[in-house]
Amino acid sequence: MLQHANTPMKIIGWVSLCLIVLVTVFAFQGLIGFSESGPDWALLSDHYFHSILVFSLKQALLSALLSVALAWPIARALYYLPHVPGFRSFLSLCLLCFVMPTLVLITGLVVMGRQFEWSLYGLNGILLAHIYLNMPFAIRVFYQQLKGIPDSSWKLSVQLKLSRWQRLRIIEWPSIRGTSLMLFGFIFVLCFNSFAIVLALGGGPQSTTLEVAIYQALKYDFNIPEALMLAWVQLLIAGGLFLVVSRFGSANWLSVDTASDEWTPRPQGWRQGLMKSSYYLAWLVLLLPIQALLLGLIQGDFSRLALTSLFKPTLITISLGFFSALIGMALAYTMLNPIRQMNALGQSRRRIVFEWLATHALVAPAMVVSVGLFIFLLQRIDIDRWGIVFVALLNTSVVVPFAVQKLKPRLYQFDAQYGELSRSLKLQGWALWKIEWPFIKPVFLSTFALVLVLAMGDVAIFSIFGSKEWTTLPWLIYEYAGTYRMAEASMASMLLLALCALILWLFEKAQTSNA
Repeated sequence: MLQHANTPMKIIGWVSLCLIVLVTVFAFQGLIGFSESGPDWALLSDHYFHSILVFSLKQALLSALLSVALAWPIARALYYLPHVPGFRSFLSLCLLCFVMPTLVLITGLVVMGRQFEWSLYGLNGILLAHIYLNMPFAIRVFYQQLKGIPDSSWKLSVQLKLSRWQRLRIIEWPSIRGTSLMLFGFIFVLCFNSFAIVLALGGGPQSTTLEVAIYQALKYDFNIPEALMLAWVQLLIAGGLFLVVSRFGSANWLSVDTASDEWTPRPQGWRQGLMKSSYYLAWLVLLLPIQALLLGLIQGDFSRLALTSLFKPTLITISLGFFSALIGMALAYTMLNPIRQMNALGQSRRRIVFEWLATHALVAPAMVVSVGLFIFLLQRIDIDRWGIVFVALLNTSVVVPFAVQKLKPRLYQFDAQYGELSRSLKLQGWALWKIEWPFIKPVFLSTFALVLVLAMGDVAIFSIFGSKEWTTLPWLIYEYAGTYRMAEASMASMLLLALCALILWLFEKAQTSNA
């Protein structure tokens, strides 16, 4: 029988969940309190609002569909050809692309566009950037799901002489069906809430999304009622969709794979050639922006750049990232404790609601949260003095959903395998942690690296709370690119990218050595 009494860890979990929710509550309270008129309801009948909403949905829908559709054949190629050259390096590159700081990608695409004389502005550029960031993530998720197919299923398919179409329909599709829905919804929400990419590559009012419109309403017009209305629309659409796919979909995301790969059919002839071609083409596409940055370095003029000017922003970026990652991991782990109890008790509806609350920062407009919290704190603290602290805290709230999504499957797996035994032995606190830690250690370390890299790449929050005294590498890249100093922007981008790659490489080593 499960214990219903609240242990200290469960109480801490409820406190952690409340803290994450309160950040958003205080942000909206700051905006509502500043403007007593509330949201601008007349905006709902405005033609420009309709065009923004349609474009936001259109670009997010196309980005998610293309990312998932293009990822599927590449993931199958990895699954069926595990000995293809560069296999492990490609999976690492996929992870690097997903967590790549947005401004690094934008700089690479702009440099690449100049070199090849391509027009990357408007819907085409937005789709290209979104696919570059999200397709590699989808590849890894699909590959992990395919790896979960039991060897016995393939052996039985041979005995029953199933055709390729039957194997696809009976064996492969069930393994990714739930994941596909969840993955599509997750990528849709990321693209729907996209800010930096649309702002940099949108090219004009005709390519404006809700998030950019919120930024413009706050930054240029300081129109709080309009920003509130746009924020509520965005929150309802993105949050509602994410809640639906969380209810009907499932995914293990980037968790450690525990399936066997001793027996897998190997394609031959033209099918093998087609799979290899898609694999090598994916290599080429993912490396193009990085190659463009390298060419920009080789051809650039660095007469105005002092390398020492990069030292302090680099140190600040790493420090902020570590702080946000440490606090974010602690919050994610502790808030999962009461959610795990709901899962063990079979309280699926309550579990889904509280999982949504734990990950709601994915759908809450980052610009609204930042500006709202800024207004809420403006008359309460010295923003100029403590602004960098709130950059770290808001970064923490942004990375918590990713930590929750990545830790959750492994912790659920522990509960399913050892939960009943742990309860029968009345293990709690430190005694339970000593058993749980070796089981979750590889995923915990990889999750820490993931959220660390994500926290290091933020620029939206810094644009509100940051200052010249505490400049980060992403903001430095933004300043260089904004003044058309593309050589310096390429140098800072390559430095940030190298740091991210090093962190992910270390996490891959830690994951394999501790798995």
